[in-house]
Amino acid sequence: MALENDTQAPDFELANQYGELIRLSEFRGKRPVVLVFFPLAFSGICTGELCALRDNIAMFRTEGVELIGISVDSKHTLRAWAEQEGYDFNLLADFWPHGQVAKEYGVFLDVKGLSNRATFIIDTQGIIRASFITAPGEARSLAAYRAALEELHQPA
Repeated sequence: MALENDTQAPDFELANQYGELIRLSEFRGKRPVVLVFFPLAFSGICTGELCALRDNIAMFRTEGVELIGISVDSKHTLRAWAEQEGYDFNLLADFWPHGQVAKEYGVFLDVKGLSNRATFIIDTQGIIRASFITAPGEARSLAAYRAALEELHQPA
């Protein structure tokens, strides 16, 4: 079961597509974070979703929000995909232990060995303020991101 809103987001450290270690807690007190769990790089729906985020990156940057994608792919796969598609935000490899961060957030699909399409909006104190998960095979909408970002402006 996915983590609920108004709970502390589990901290983690994962390598991005360049091999740099990114720790969620590094953003506390600095900026909110949008974690975008996706099943697999180079797949059709995931590519469409992340390209939509790339094309609308201003929606996050003007709000001072750090956009981070996470999948069970290796950092090498994520780098090749990011370079091919022009993603200029962090893509983190939840590669080993396989899907550990997705499991901590309650969005790992054991039967498939990958994460569900799940998004968590985390405020500057590390609290999950909004989240949404789509049905298998269903892409997330930009409207869902906009609505979730609005939660950051609501009093806790």
